[in-house]
Amino acid sequence: MRVGFAGTPEFAAVALQALLKAGFEVPLVLTQPDRPAGRGMKLQASSVKQLALQHQIPVAQPRSLRLDGKFPDEAELGRQALVAAKLDLLVVAAYGLILPQWVLDLPRLGCLNIHGSLLPRWRGAAPIHRAIEAGDTETGITIMQMDAGLDTGDMLLIERLAIAADDTTASLHDKLARLGGRLIVEGLELAACGGFHPVQQPEEGVCYAHKIEKAESLIDWKQGAEQIERRLRAFDPFPGGQAQLGDETLKVWRAERVADAAGEPGLVLAVDARGPVVACGSQALRLTELQRAGGKRGPAAAFLQARPIATGERFVLA
Repeated sequence: MRVGFAGTPEFAAVALQALLKAGFEVPLVLTQPDRPAGRGMKLQASSVKQLALQHQIPVAQPRSLRLDGKFPDEAELGRQALVAAKLDLLVVAAYGLILPQWVLDLPRLGCLNIHGSLLPRWRGAAPIHRAIEAGDTETGITIMQMDAGLDTGDMLLIERLAIAADDTTASLHDKLARLGGRLIVEGLELAACGGFHPVQQPEEGVCYAHKIEKAESLIDWKQGAEQIERRLRAFDPFPGGQAQLGDETLKVWRAERVADAAGEPGLVLAVDARGPVVACGSQALRLTELQRAGGKRGPAAAFLQARPIATGERFVLA
């Protein structure tokens, strides 16, 4: 089969690597335009583009695929590239652009999406983050036949994965990326022999994983310790947890619950080398990994040497 690929970040690159390793012919890759990144804000190619170029695969980077949209010339060039590639199937993973109907209809076997959740739970942009934030005990990968809706297509393959108590978005992302790469290879092998049995998504259990906003990083100490701890893991590596202590804004990256401590939310109850213990709406949190503005994230012991925190200080409530 001639398999096109549309994706942008590392999650997608892992899947593309799995397809190439399995021997699939990939005549075209679609990915987002190069973006400024790093301290110098130099243009940087996506993880998928870098991998495609290493394998001498042609790359198209339209800002839109809508022929009647804001960038019709780029969309037309994308259409010409897709038509010329004569695809049997297009695999999509975290591409970042909505595919118009003409793209969905173009490949002989349609378009398959690698989605990082157990659909219909956590449709949308941030399924890994939202699963951790909500306290889900499992997630997984769904291989889905794409339609015009937002992650609403028929399910073709699904595999579950337990969420560990210490999983962050970064660690769970890596596990799901590997699972997605393995599952899409299995899916294409089934597609080649007509072995798919599409299952319509149930109407029950639908929820949406809205995009993570930087403003969500502000810690609300009135929330329970369990909820705050989950949010910290969900927001690692972006955007982290933000807390105001005096006139200084700190980043909180990791914390552990202290069940037998309580006080007014935001109050520092105790401090030792393991980190300050801060009262929450219920129970308390020991902040074990912190970062000052302009500094590096690190263990609480190193942080406290540079910026001591005293019992009785109070974090500003959100």
